[in-house]
Amino acid sequence: MSHRVILVVLDGLNHAVGQHAMGHLHALCEAGRGSYHTLDCELPAMSRPLYECLLTGDRPVDSGVVHNQVVRRSTGTSLFDLAVRQGRRTAAAAYHWVSELYLEAPFVPARHRFHQDPESAIQAGLFYWQDHYPDDHLFSDAEALRRLSDPDFLLVHSMNVDDAGHRHGGESPQYRNAARRADIALADYLPAWLAEGYQVMVTADHGMNADGSHSGLLEEERRVPLWLFGEAFAHDAAITLQQPRLCGTLASLLGLQHDKPSHPELLVEGRDAS
Repeated sequence: MSHRVILVVLDGLNHAVGQHAMGHLHALCEAGRGSYHTLDCELPAMSRPLYECLLTGDRPVDSGVVHNQVVRRSTGTSLFDLAVRQGRRTAAAAYHWVSELYLEAPFVPARHRFHQDPESAIQAGLFYWQDHYPDDHLFSDAEALRRLSDPDFLLVHSMNVDDAGHRHGGESPQYRNAARRADIALADYLPAWLAEGYQVMVTADHGMNADGSHSGLLEEERRVPLWLFGEAFAHDAAITLQQPRLCGTLASLLGLQHDKPSHPELLVEGRDAS
């Protein structure tokens, strides 16, 4: 099994809004071209710790990235690291904290916004540092990287849903409409990605509460959506999923050798082997 993979992280999108506001993603599921699941994020339900969890499979209590002010390189082995070490190409269009985790910290816009280095974990990068950086620009950045670099693994990470939640709360029309705009932006690119043979996972790091915050145990803070698109995913009925196992699942999908925990039942070959 060896596929090309795109991981889309919609920062701050909780399951409740993901379940009803993402019309295009759910249309693909209703047409039998994808599947929708939910899972609880790890604690604390905060961004930087959960970027590390999604990309290394390490829980915050194990990675040491326990809050957003831990500004340093990751000490874990990320999907980017695994891919490059095994001859695959990587790229990321993402918030600057991803650059700090897997390239260099602290982030300096004049030096780090554009990144190109075949020897680094993220070989091609386009990074932003304002939470209101428009999602449609971000998805355009990602598509430009995909066309220019032809990556085997591409991370696409948007911040507008999270930004709207912090400004207006997780029960506000602004938050819900930010999710709808992200869905519309995805509709411009997702069909082409699938036509090019990419397997696409869309999820969130954490959710958002009515106070415009997150970090704790409320369902609206922890429960996040997960969409899977592509013929390599099993698309079976919902199962109990764990956020740290998504990294290993994507590593297996990429055909990488690894020892990370995973959900083989999410993959056609993993299901057939069980």
